[in-house]
Amino acid sequence: MEFRIERSAFAEAVAWAARSLPARSPVPVLGGLMLDAAEGRLRISGFDYEASGTIEVPAETLTAGRVLVLGRRLLDICRVLPDAMVVCALQGARFTLEGGGTRFGLSTLPTQEYPALPELPPVRGKVDAAEFAAAVAQVVIAVGRDDSLPVLTGIQLMLDGESMTVAATDRYRYAVRTVPWKPEVAGSEAVQVVVPGRRMTEISRSLAKAGLIRIGLTSSGGSGGGLMAFEGSGMRTTLRLLEGRLPRYDKLFTLNGPAVAVTQREALADAVRRVAVVAAPNSPIQLDFSAQGTVLLQAGYEDDIASQELAAALVGSDDLAVAFNAAYLLEALNSFNASRVRFELLGPGQRALLSGVPGEDDATCEDHRHLLMSVRQLS
Repeated sequence: MEFRIERSAFAEAVAWAARSLPARSPVPVLGGLMLDAAEGRLRISGFDYEASGTIEVPAETLTAGRVLVLGRRLLDICRVLPDAMVVCALQGARFTLEGGGTRFGLSTLPTQEYPALPELPPVRGKVDAAEFAAAVAQVVIAVGRDDSLPVLTGIQLMLDGESMTVAATDRYRYAVRTVPWKPEVAGSEAVQVVVPGRRMTEISRSLAKAGLIRIGLTSSGGSGGGLMAFEGSGMRTTLRLLEGRLPRYDKLFTLNGPAVAVTQREALADAVRRVAVVAAPNSPIQLDFSAQGTVLLQAGYEDDIASQELAAALVGSDDLAVAFNAAYLLEALNSFNASRVRFELLGPGQRALLSGVPGEDDATCEDHRHLLMSVRQLS
């Protein structure tokens, strides 16, 4: 095996494939990256049974073949290689890399012990890569961190007609974003699955510039054990589905007779960040909405207090005070792109629904909503 490739292209491909490597594994070969060189191309793959990733890049192949090497060690070497053409070769049981007067030698792993990558499931449709990455980034803040409830550590994808709904919840907040979806077969049955949240975030971010992503699926429901595949720009990756489904959000997002407040999103986020400086960890920030057209933010206790007043329009109530976990509120506000944010409020200790409101400079407003549980206001 021997091939030549530009260092930057090689380093980027290795870095992308290394995303699928496990942090720790009792199986040594799963820490490896498989390099498969054939005429005109180099394929690099990683796999840990839960996720797989394969990328193909152009390369000048002198001798076809494949080799398995420690992925993170290869990634470290790629980062320090001089910016020059790199010549890679398998010499006995050693994999060598040479470029710009620098030479590295790596021991190899037994390729016969490396598991076969899963076959890609049938394509169900396509989604714009940039929109998909943005949607995942907006909802991932609500993904749970309690591994004893695996389904809540996931992101739910619902494919229905010409829309894809991306959702996540940790029971204290619930984020939902809908983007356009191009089904492979018109009128196909709606499907709802849950994929690991952290992995999904990495995948969507790495494919953000791929144009259109093709998405495949082997399971028709949320029973777990199936696979979801993502393909674009020479990159292919699979994720094993999580068992279960997230709680339904349609009823949670339906608020009866709420008060409605609208204010500038960035100004509110800055104010939350500012007054939270005096707040103890996990202590709330109180928002006093007034029919006079203001909202007063307050945080702190006894001698250490902070407050700031902003303009806000309130409809459906004379005055209303609600309080939120400061970190949750700030993450929710920062997940929107709209210039203004709308609060639908039921009162202290109850649900509050946030959505974006387009301003004069906003061409469109994304279909994104974020549900927060308010807490009892400060005494």
